[in-house]
Amino acid sequence: MAQYAINQELIKQLKFKEFELNAILELTKEINTNQSADHLIDVYAFVLKERLRLDRFVLYNKQKDWSIILKSGIKGNIRNISIEEHLSKFKKITLIESSSSEELSQFDVCIPVFHQGNAIAYLLLKENHQVSYNFVPSSSITELSFIQTLTNLIVMAIENKRMNQQRVVQERINKELEVASEMQKMLFPKDLPSDKRLDLAATYTARHEVGGDYYDFIPIKKDEFIVCIADVSGKGIGAAMLMANFQGAIKTLLSYEHYDLEYLIHQLNDKVMHAAQGEKFITFFIGHYHTKSRTLKYINAGHNHPILTNGKKATFLDRGSTGLGMFDQIPFIEPGEVKISSNSTLVLYTDGVVELQNTRGEYFETDRLIKIIHSFYPLKMEDLNNIIFSKLDEFRGKEELVDDTAIFSCRFF
Repeated sequence: MAQYAINQELIKQLKFKEFELNAILELTKEINTNQSADHLIDVYAFVLKERLRLDRFVLYNKQKDWSIILKSGIKGNIRNISIEEHLSKFKKITLIESSSSEELSQFDVCIPVFHQGNAIAYLLLKENHQVSYNFVPSSSITELSFIQTLTNLIVMAIENKRMNQQRVVQERINKELEVASEMQKMLFPKDLPSDKRLDLAATYTARHEVGGDYYDFIPIKKDEFIVCIADVSGKGIGAAMLMANFQGAIKTLLSYEHYDLEYLIHQLNDKVMHAAQGEKFITFFIGHYHTKSRTLKYINAGHNHPILTNGKKATFLDRGSTGLGMFDQIPFIEPGEVKISSNSTLVLYTDGVVELQNTRGEYFETDRLIKIIHSFYPLKMEDLNNIIFSKLDEFRGKEELVDDTAIFSCRFF
């Protein structure tokens, strides 16, 4: 009789191993045929209900947050089971003997699933004591371990699908950002003059693929041109889109020969308010230069003060107005006008330059920028910009860029 009992137990074990293998193969086949997550959950539920005769269970899964992805035999919502309070203490398959949660007490077993040391799923189940498992070994731990293996397999398959979907989405976003970056570059002037009257150069580095800084050189008449620089509050796609809209507005207004800077500022403020709905604003500097009179008329709308220098003494172009989009109506405008002496340099820049920090938390600031400009004053503007950016990199060390950075340098001969 003893030998017969041993043989029967061995037969049960063999049958259960065969069942385990077939179930895993079936689920693996479904995973490999790239079925949807919902379909995989249905197959998993079928194995639990039809093969293992479990009629009451619930599966929690953590993706961004914890949520129930499968529920069977449970009426209504399960609200009072807290992952942190009730389930996080289970590090292995555990029989639930008693719990402060009435809803948790309706289950017999908690089967946790971990990945890289972190819990990613909890399966709560109620044993069906009315069903006789004629193929299951006498120790239910074998069955529960198998259920844990199945749960691990299905949860990891779902996680891999989610990660793959995220990767596909991210690749599409990266491609769109790459296109947006190329389109944004087209907004900047391709050729800046470098002749006997002027030497202009600009350098720009975006914090991300696209940014919210903008500069431009716009010839308007034979002896007149516009120089401008702007910076949108915030970063990324939203800032880039607002800046593209802003750049288009400038070109449109100037095409109608609206060279009156005060009128231009009022119109641009209206357009920024309409486009940004008060959620963003733009700091902006615009200068209208006449080469024969050597007069620069300007308005600084809340932007970093451009530096005008003869190589020894620097002054700031700080007269103007508030930033654009800060108020429904510009509260005041105080235009500025300066005479540009021969061999003067005007450096326009965004706050990514002077607000750059090093590892000690120090800011680059305008004094350091002016010192560099004076130290390398004889250089061509392109070389001067390259020096400034190399000094910025040297200053920040291992610190990341915190903002878009633009420098637009103008030498007047």
